[in-house]
Amino acid sequence: MKATSRGIAVGAAVLATFTGLCMTGWAMAHSPGSIPPPPAQEQKQEQKHSASAAPSPSKPAAKAEPARLVIGKIGVDAPVSPVGLQRDGSVQVPPLAHLGRVGWYRYGPAPGERGPAVLLGHVDSGRGGPGVFFRLHALKPGDPIRVTRSDRTAVRFQVTSVEDVPKQRFPTARVYGDLDHAGLRLITCGGTFDRARASYTRNIIVWARRSA
Repeated sequence: MKATSRGIAVGAAVLATFTGLCMTGWAMAHSPGSIPPPPAQEQKQEQKHSASAAPSPSKPAAKAEPARLVIGKIGVDAPVSPVGLQRDGSVQVPPLAHLGRVGWYRYGPAPGERGPAVLLGHVDSGRGGPGVFFRLHALKPGDPIRVTRSDRTAVRFQVTSVEDVPKQRFPTARVYGDLDHAGLRLITCGGTFDRARASYTRNIIVWARRSA
């Protein structure tokens, strides 16, 4: 999936590639697939959002890679690994052999930095069973999320909303749109699995805001 500007209409190339979101064989993993990444210019701007002070809800944290994601309500306590882009420009997801692992889009903000940090995870697998985000849809506004980072600090978030959207209408601009605070987006597949197209029909997106 090709990069697009955040906050503007998604280009035709992105929409064409986006139709492949969540497309995998039933015998393989049903993952979030690839989501449209922001352009290089936006990525550079995000890198400037780092601050060098102790974490606080009103002041972004210095950049440190996420190491672990904990969401008590849905039983998630999972390692986080950075993911980048594939050759076709689509966002990578964790390997199928690691259904319990979360992927962090490393070209965007890290959790705790100003801006939208994006975490992706598999929902399930025809061979391996439930994935790390199998119960992501069960989250509600107010539910707590904790991200432990590589510098051993913890950043806490609170869910603000949960959306179930058709994959053809993935809200790219809102997912990547610049923020005046530290935000978090958790993404996986949703809806029903269309065997004919080997694809889930929808996406679950959890939106969260830093609370501590």
